[in-house]
Amino acid sequence: MSKKILMITGDFTEDYETMVPFQALQAFGHQVHAVCPDKKAGDSVATAIHDFEGDQTYSEKPGHRFTLNASFSDIKASDYDALVIPGGRAPEYLRLNPDVIRMVQHFFEADKPVAAICHGAQLLAAAKVLEGKHCSAYPACRPEVELSGARYADIAVDKAVTDGKLVTAPAWPAHPDWLAQFQQLLQ
Repeated sequence: MSKKILMITGDFTEDYETMVPFQALQAFGHQVHAVCPDKKAGDSVATAIHDFEGDQTYSEKPGHRFTLNASFSDIKASDYDALVIPGGRAPEYLRLNPDVIRMVQHFFEADKPVAAICHGAQLLAAAKVLEGKHCSAYPACRPEVELSGARYADIAVDKAVTDGKLVTAPAWPAHPDWLAQFQQLLQ
């Protein structure tokens, strides 16, 4: 059964963590609306490609432009069945937006499926929805996950973890695993 999914993203979102799920979830037959505060349908966000090349942290390169297909000011979280939060640098500043925080909280209060990848956990921590959860994230976000009262899932970069209706993964190499787990929650 097709679901209506909200994806909250922003400038310098991780390219693969935005584009791949956006397309894959549509391939599963779901309707996905990608939005960004202060932007409307047809606007785009800059993406960044983060890679693991043997350095102490990931490298960052310019990605593609990702075109939004819905206007942030027009959407209501209650109209959606699930939420996806890509990583990259966008969650770092999206977590400062009170409307975004309220939207994220809605999905947890309504017990709807939520997927967060990589730095997406920063947004979950800011929304104060992680307490008591088992949650993965990019390892640099571990302190935020733990300080929010969650138990950090220290898993391989290509794995994901589900806790109730929350699916989390450390980075884009986990797409096959988290998308499969998320699809199970959507059925």
